[in-house]
Amino acid sequence: MKSSLKDKVEKWDKSKYGEPTEENIAKKLKDQGYSYITYVFPPGTDFSPHTHPYTKKDSIASGRFLFGMDGEEVILQPGEMIEVPANKVHYARVVGDEDVIFFDSTKK
Repeated sequence: MKSSLKDKVEKWDKSKYGEPTEENIAKKLKDQGYSYITYVFPPGTDFSPHTHPYTKKDSIASGRFLFGMDGEEVILQPGEMIEVPANKVHYARVVGDEDVIFFDSTKK
């Protein structure tokens, strides 16, 4: 049985990392062996379908971020993460009226 995109979202575990603050998300990513760059995307930011030549992990600390891949969409909430395989077509956009604080992460 094929898993859905929703099943691929890594949920935030407050019992392990506390609230999904920027500091705590950074700690979790570092614990998982990722390095990252943070961005702030304002409402209306839209990323058309694209790929990356490397596997990465997207996560957010604030706002809501629609993410699409494999014909499915999910809305990432603060603390949630999703791995994007190398060369996989995906797209995203900020939803709602709050800025998204975004972690663009790759393995070291």
